[in-house]
Amino acid sequence: MRWEADGVLSLRLCDPSGEELPSWQPGAHLALHLPGGLVREFSLCSDPQDRSGWTVAVLREPSSRGGSAYVHTELRVGDLITVDGPRNNFRLEDAERYLLIAGGIGITPILAMARELESRGADWRMLYAGRWVTTMAFLPELDRIGAGKVELHADDEAGGPPDLAATLADVDGRTLVYVCGPEPLLAAVEAQLADPSRLRLERFKAPEPIAPPEGGDQPFDIICAGSGRRVHVPVDTTALAALEAAGVPMPSSCTEGICGTCETGVIAGTVDHRDFLLTEDEKSAQKTMFVCVSRALTPELTLDLS
Repeated sequence: MRWEADGVLSLRLCDPSGEELPSWQPGAHLALHLPGGLVREFSLCSDPQDRSGWTVAVLREPSSRGGSAYVHTELRVGDLITVDGPRNNFRLEDAERYLLIAGGIGITPILAMARELESRGADWRMLYAGRWVTTMAFLPELDRIGAGKVELHADDEAGGPPDLAATLADVDGRTLVYVCGPEPLLAAVEAQLADPSRLRLERFKAPEPIAPPEGGDQPFDIICAGSGRRVHVPVDTTALAALEAAGVPMPSSCTEGICGTCETGVIAGTVDHRDFLLTEDEKSAQKTMFVCVSRALTPELTLDLS
């Protein structure tokens, strides 16, 4: 455990037996199982080539529901915790150029991406913004990785937020833009970027829930393809809750459609997608859904469940 900035504590996680950990790619996250049934996701920010341990960084949130508070005040070196993952919904895709934008603790997946892109010799640059420079983690490492490629912006020193219009001005069809940070930053980038197909986002908190279709939510049935079992989903119940109540084992964590833990294959039926992960093409393909938030537009959905 190490302080990376004011309020930001990094954790190095290792297998108790000394075994190598599973491989991962930049953009991946872990789900940490904490006391009281809490499950919280944290982005990996270490080097994927180092399989002797994983590193995540945790911001102490004043409005914490228990996750960051526990890590900062109770978790100690030598404690054992259960970890799921790595999972990745924020992968680096092939492009000629990359623009990385991080806000606050959103630097965690972006740091791993910068390290990877620099090792490839890729054409990349970064904007890293924070409210106060003292709360911006990993500044020395960023200087080592990409001196001259990283623009640092501290609101307290600059007198306000960064000029995103200027940052995004030269984004073209050859450039992919990766952004992670608080929702206002993500919304501002979305508003400024002319071509939304160039944008890749990672959210730590869900924005406002996606509204139901005209006429409101409808009940539906889930058919578990492996067993033929039928599970009814009432109007006021999520698919995840209905499956859990029926005794169907379902991994889950965020319950907001942002982490990807509950992703489930779709075999038949039409999904009303309400997650914040799938692209429009992936939604149209109707091959997968996130049962914590998404519902059905047909009376039945057949899912890849036993």
